[in-house]
Amino acid sequence: MVAAKVNRNGRPKLIEAKTVIGKGIPQVAGTAAGHGEGGAKFSDEARKGLGLPDEHFYVSEGTRAYFADRGAKLAAASSEWEETFSAWQTANPELARQLDDAVAGRIPGNLLDLIPEFAADYKGATRASGGDVIQAVAKAVPSLITGSADLFGSTKNYLKGGGDFGRKDYAGRNVWYGIREHAMGAILNGIAYDGIFRATGATFAVFADYLRPSIRLAGLARLPVGYIFTHDSVGVGEDGPTHQPVETVSGLRVIPNLDVIRPGDPEETAGAFAAMVERKDGPTALFLTRQNLATLSAIPAKTRREGVLKGGYVARKESGALTTILLATGSELQHAMKAADELGEGVRVVSMPCFERFDRQPAAYREEVLPAPCTKRVAIEAGVGGLWWKYVGSAGTVVGIDRFGISAPGDTVMAELGMTAANLVRVARSLG
Repeated sequence: MVAAKVNRNGRPKLIEAKTVIGKGIPQVAGTAAGHGEGGAKFSDEARKGLGLPDEHFYVSEGTRAYFADRGAKLAAASSEWEETFSAWQTANPELARQLDDAVAGRIPGNLLDLIPEFAADYKGATRASGGDVIQAVAKAVPSLITGSADLFGSTKNYLKGGGDFGRKDYAGRNVWYGIREHAMGAILNGIAYDGIFRATGATFAVFADYLRPSIRLAGLARLPVGYIFTHDSVGVGEDGPTHQPVETVSGLRVIPNLDVIRPGDPEETAGAFAAMVERKDGPTALFLTRQNLATLSAIPAKTRREGVLKGGYVARKESGALTTILLATGSELQHAMKAADELGEGVRVVSMPCFERFDRQPAAYREEVLPAPCTKRVAIEAGVGGLWWKYVGSAGTVVGIDRFGISAPGDTVMAELGMTAANLVRVARSLG
């Protein structure tokens, strides 16, 4: 340790320590039993083996003296830092305000209004519209930083003018993680634990499992980390089943405290990014498409944006008595809208971009969106469909993809696996 401290050659230091598991306890020392055995029943043996007195909670005088001295030194250092920080605040009032906002977790209350609306004829992948949205969000939230696992060109989340984080620019807002999703997930958690920056990172959806341990810990610790997963379904196309994440969305929905949002058009994407950045009590994963999607301009932009914040909303209200509810998310929302037009009167379309947010809404709102008397319900999503049954019930059904995909152009794969308005119409009519 001493040699590592004095060797200031600008290179990282690796200290290799030889350890013995269960050291001091003869019954388990150096064996696998040291992982689970031990505890109070071996306390006497441990004290004896480690050369400690029989006294419980023993702290040596040398240790007490060290920490007393250390405490005094740290108190002096803290006082000096406070003076330096106060002077910096006076000299840099705007940066000080931004830092204060970041530490307090303050986000502009009108964040959605600060994201420009998309043209009614806009047509693009939600990864592309997401790239536009994150630029606007970054301007409104200076504490937002982002990164990618060597995929900025595909995930579209690079902050223009934000600079690249590194030894030459620690103020950079774009982190190049390399092909290391697991490391990215762990680093995002570390940044979030500090509590100043809004940390986000991106990769292809099919690689989300590389981050899963870190995502789980983010949920456990309620860290406000943002994950941007693109190429979210079999719409990926020719790359085939190895890159078509049919199970990934559902696989992440089961992680407690994680919000999974799959927006269906550019305006829902705006709402998704706002939801991710505004959330303080847990992580959020966005799933965005590779393929182009039309803007669902028949639904007011405000409705789409604010509907995402609630997790689910009525995208198309029925005319006349309600007979059928079509539920959809992501790229399949467009199919539900077209199917409803063909099915005619009495058909409602519910956009359900985020199960978790919808489930947190008051019971009255959930009943308003999904009235219990209407049991003829069909859900459609380009992925495994098991989690949809809580919304469609035993009288309804799910149009999902409960198998691995195929290699073909994205539109062909979607059609082959039933992700079309025509198939949704057929299934809805089959319910009687």
